[in-house]
Amino acid sequence: MDLLGSILGSMAKPPQASEEERQKKKKEFELVKKMAEKEKQLKLRFREKAEEKINSFLRDGDLKTYKFPPMDKFQRSIIHDVAEVAGLVTFSFGEEDVDRYIQVWKKEFSPCEGEVAALRRGEEWDPVKFKQKLEEEAWQEKLEAERARTVNKIIPKTDYKNKYEHLIGKDSALDAARKTETNKSYGMVSAESKKDKRTVEQVQAEIRAKKRLKQEACLDSSQPACPPKL
Repeated sequence: MDLLGSILGSMAKPPQASEEERQKKKKEFELVKKMAEKEKQLKLRFREKAEEKINSFLRDGDLKTYKFPPMDKFQRSIIHDVAEVAGLVTFSFGEEDVDRYIQVWKKEFSPCEGEVAALRRGEEWDPVKFKQKLEEEAWQEKLEAERARTVNKIIPKTDYKNKYEHLIGKDSALDAARKTETNKSYGMVSAESKKDKRTVEQVQAEIRAKKRLKQEACLDSSQPACPPKL
């Protein structure tokens, strides 16, 4: 006999379980198996009931949302799965292991962020109050912006009223409106206010006459004829 065989032969054999112990272990295994099968059946029945409730909710045209009672995490996972297959929107609310529940909505009536936030706080959702709150917040934001603009308003170093008094006047708003009309000294000048009241034809005739006189003067003088203008 080799060395390994002698060592193994000298080792103590494991104790043999008695028939009573073997029967006990067998019963425990069968019990565990039976409990697992029972739990599986319970889960299947719960899913079937969840599907029935979801289908009933879908068929009811008057219902927009449905709130399930509080349940454990595994049951909620089944509800979420069934609702997702049915095309519903789901959210969980409440405290874990205390009153955690699921609420489902038909997709066309999906909740807004304000409604979800209110339900998470444990408050009843009131769309009218929510709209009023949004309007108040917008008004408050606008008021704060106006106050900030007034505080940071730039004050001019000079008084524009004095600087432009000749344009806008200083006695009244009516006077200012009257002064802002087109001023003859800055805009178009009327025919009555012109110093030179000649027509265009008259001015051109006078220019031509002056040219003729100049040319005649050049011809009459002993000097060479005046060169033409280029």
